[in-house]
Amino acid sequence: MGEAYEGYVRLEAKVDPEEYIIARFYLESENVIRALNAIAGESSIGTWTEVKTYKPEIKRLGAIVYTYEKLNEMSAVADVAYPLNLFEPKNVPQLLSDVAGNIFGMKEVKKLRLIDIRFPEDYLKEFKGPRFGVDGIRKLIGTETSRRPHIGTIVKPKVGLGPKEFARVAYEAWVGGVDFVKDDENLTSQKFCPFEDRVIYTLEAMDKAKEATGENKMYSPNITAPYDEMIRRAEFVKDHGGNIVMIDVITVGFSALQAFMDEDIGLPVHAHRAMHAAFTRNKKHGISMLVLAKILRLIGVDQLHIGAIVGKMEAEASEVILIRRSLQEDLDRSDDTLGQRWHHIRPVFAVASGGLHPGSIPAVIKYLGKDIVIQAGGGVHGHPKGTRAGAKAMRDALEASLKGIPLEEYPSEELQEAISLWGVRYE
Repeated sequence: MGEAYEGYVRLEAKVDPEEYIIARFYLESENVIRALNAIAGESSIGTWTEVKTYKPEIKRLGAIVYTYEKLNEMSAVADVAYPLNLFEPKNVPQLLSDVAGNIFGMKEVKKLRLIDIRFPEDYLKEFKGPRFGVDGIRKLIGTETSRRPHIGTIVKPKVGLGPKEFARVAYEAWVGGVDFVKDDENLTSQKFCPFEDRVIYTLEAMDKAKEATGENKMYSPNITAPYDEMIRRAEFVKDHGGNIVMIDVITVGFSALQAFMDEDIGLPVHAHRAMHAAFTRNKKHGISMLVLAKILRLIGVDQLHIGAIVGKMEAEASEVILIRRSLQEDLDRSDDTLGQRWHHIRPVFAVASGGLHPGSIPAVIKYLGKDIVIQAGGGVHGHPKGTRAGAKAMRDALEASLKGIPLEEYPSEELQEAISLWGVRYE
């Protein structure tokens, strides 16, 4: 062990889940046992050949393949236990360099996917998790008692509107009934819509919408940028009365995200997962969205896009439901996962988004419950009578769903026009 890729498959080993980080992998290989040894060795203490610098006491840092199930002659699912001493506390980039680093490029594997991960309490305790989470954001909006889903929208078109135009669209959405307005993931500070101007005009519009509706509202500007500029933009938002910011968490990187959360600027973070599907979509290779969601909960985002099941983005219903649960609940092995107890880590407000419209709301609530932000872009701004009517249709569809009234029977002209255009999904 430690000298070439041998000795890491130890099915007799007793693994205490509070002393190891445990990773579950799917793999395909011409030699499954060889591949498992290579995965565990390369991601802990091993290399491709014997080395003269190896010392027997290093063995305690070796990863252990303590269980695996062959699916056929060339594929298996395996659980790999990594001793806690392998990991630097509160260092997510190092965590991923270890359990999801070189192993994806090894010749021993044809396909490899990190399906799930479990953290022991001693690893979790170094992280604060979300500062706000579900309850904190509910307090900002004022839904602590009703516990209803929040309605959100993305200003459309994705890019192209100037700051004043953008603010007018946001105002129409708020007064129509949405709680939350956000930038699109690729809108930052382009010449046609400078960040500072957009924030100033849109926050002014938000204040007017609060007065007009008597409801609290939120606007999440996209502060994604190189780190120093991201901090400056967040402080600008806070100084101008903003109450949340958005970050494209994959493209900024885990190091920048962790550092940003440690700044504790005092604003919730809405996490957009742009680019995630580059490594989460292939069910036989890459990293699952479940793993990504657990890591982002650790780091401390307050809202996170998870998919919508009935929208435009690819994802199986069971997967999206499990991701939502991993953000808001403790899991155990009966869930067919590695399980996870979150202890002091607050729940994350899950965001259903991507191709939704008023007729999607009954199905979203059925699958994902009420601790969810139901977010529609085209499904608001594409309404035949415009943004305000589209927002009202969303809010009316929510009210109907919560009261158990079929959407087709709810007395709302705006909702009925939306249904005529896009239909209804109850399942």
